[in-house]
Amino acid sequence: MLGAGSTKYGKLNESIIEIALNASKDAIDSAGITPKDIQAGYISNVFGVADRQVHMAPVIMSNLGIPHVPGLTIESACGSGSVMFREAYANIAAGFYDCVLALGVEKITHTGTTQSTTLFSYCSDFFYEGGNGASFPGLFASMARVYMTAYKASEEDLAHVAVKNHENGILNPKAHVRRKITVDDVLKSPVVASPLKLYDCCPFSDGASAVILCNEEYAKKSARPYVEVIGSGRGASPAAVQAREDITTIPSTVAAAKQAYKMANIAPKDIDFAEVHDCFTIAEIIDIEDLGFFPKGTAAYSIREGATRRNGEIPINPSGGLKSKGHPIGATGIGQVVEVFEQFTGKAGDREIRNAEYALTHNFGATGASAAVHIFRRME
Repeated sequence: MLGAGSTKYGKLNESIIEIALNASKDAIDSAGITPKDIQAGYISNVFGVADRQVHMAPVIMSNLGIPHVPGLTIESACGSGSVMFREAYANIAAGFYDCVLALGVEKITHTGTTQSTTLFSYCSDFFYEGGNGASFPGLFASMARVYMTAYKASEEDLAHVAVKNHENGILNPKAHVRRKITVDDVLKSPVVASPLKLYDCCPFSDGASAVILCNEEYAKKSARPYVEVIGSGRGASPAAVQAREDITTIPSTVAAAKQAYKMANIAPKDIDFAEVHDCFTIAEIIDIEDLGFFPKGTAAYSIREGATRRNGEIPINPSGGLKSKGHPIGATGIGQVVEVFEQFTGKAGDREIRNAEYALTHNFGATGASAAVHIFRRME
């Protein structure tokens, strides 16, 4: 990765194309290139129709002044950004291109809670879940209840995830919710789907994030700081939660992580920090077990002891995560990659994880039907 850029996450007034262009231009400037150096564009988006724009990639390429550069729009629900990033990476690795734009963008807040929640439900197995009233808060609440019963975890354990991510998000000027909260705040917030409260849930967000991906030769010629992608993996799970043998684990995460670790030739213990998919607090707990950072059933207790804070054993979501940074669904996965780039190039400010060498990003779609994991190395 040679450059990265991002808009603020939150409620944005610009059109979806304007948001996309702002992040793209930031990434292009960061890389020290011009749009004409880009040989292909990979765009992740889910709800462009909500802003009256589908077939988005050619529109973005045209507005960047490179209408003859091919673009591809990719959708994989909440995991769109990481799936798109893998496709961009694979095409660079295959030698098809030397330099590409990888951009995620979403604009959804203007539709209102009812419509946005309805649109999100289309990302589930709609026949079995969304169409029968099984919302994402309800599905993750079921996962939380089973986890809490099996491993004797508590609602307070879930709350510690939210508190930690808000502590990190306060240090991120582009985060959607920059607000300090306490465990008591979480426990006293309105119940959304028991045991999940309002502060256990991430917000709907608008926003865009982008990176410039290139091959190693191109990066070295630029004489600019860059970050190396050393591992990539993708996995799948049954689309409907009810079809899974154990809902306290997400098979797609386990499979994608295994592939990425093998490719990178490192182990979970070598990772210095990770950005994981914390759409709900229970998701982060399950994620960090599935990624191999903690044995099954122990993550909740480790979080309570501070193991995942910025100065802990394995810092998780220094950006603030989906919980505080926000969740612009098509941009979320690539936003995690932007955080890695900023961490490894001295641009993370007060949230920097010092002396970090290896980082991991993990992003899944819906309740984990699809997932991608990437591993990065700092280049000196």
